[in-house]
Amino acid sequence: MSDRQIDWDPIRALAKRVLEQGEPLELTDETCALLLRSAREVAISDEDAESALRSLATATTLLQEVRRRIRDGSWRLSRARDRAYDLRDAGDLDGARQLMRDVLAVEVVPFYREQAEIALEKLTGLAEVRATGQLNPDLHDRPQLAALSQRIQQGHALELTEDVRALLSRMAPTAAVCEAETEEALNSPEGAEALMGMILSRLQDGQRRFLRAMYRMTSLRDAGDLEGARQQMRDVLAVEIVPQYRRMAEEQLRGLDEPPPPGSGPGPST
Repeated sequence: MSDRQIDWDPIRALAKRVLEQGEPLELTDETCALLLRSAREVAISDEDAESALRSLATATTLLQEVRRRIRDGSWRLSRARDRAYDLRDAGDLDGARQLMRDVLAVEVVPFYREQAEIALEKLTGLAEVRATGQLNPDLHDRPQLAALSQRIQQGHALELTEDVRALLSRMAPTAAVCEAETEEALNSPEGAEALMGMILSRLQDGQRRFLRAMYRMTSLRDAGDLEGARQQMRDVLAVEIVPQYRRMAEEQLRGLDEPPPPGSGPGPST
């Protein structure tokens, strides 16, 4: 399934027209090909799909089942992955991995299975980083830094290898730590541990600050209070030093200052 890009927009559009808007299903060659391909992508056999296409009633049932598997799989994977990332960040890698195993125990759609397997592999890699202190070049920097921090919290000494030095040197600018401060910290394991804690603390605080502000901004924007919405991002920018979250706040502020697209204004009152 990974040899080509999955595009479920056409089958979603067909399902919306037929199942929600009441448009009659027409079994044209194009529609049959779409149903057959989509059925295969959600692990319905060609034999069962071809049999279903022999009548409008069974073809409609096939369309319903395809849409159900796409929706259920998406919801299941997204929910499990979000919870797994929360557990990962809290240091519970075993619990995070179990959530992905739970998905794999019930999921039949190949694409969603593949995504769950990738997430499980990454979580397993982080568990190995935490257990051994050895970095994995295939994993992202920030979760590996967190895994090393968790290893230290478990009582292990930090091994200031060249890989660890390089990781801290890459991550320091993302948390607005200057080069001189980084170089000074890397002169000793104790300094490196302090640097690691500073980086993770700044990133975690920045993320929480931005997400809280986004929630308040969205609520105020939807209530029509654009100035209040803008102030949420201004408040972030007044204190935030992490470049990523500053950029994100600036982008949100620019978006609020842009005029709405034509036709997006309030409709006539009823």
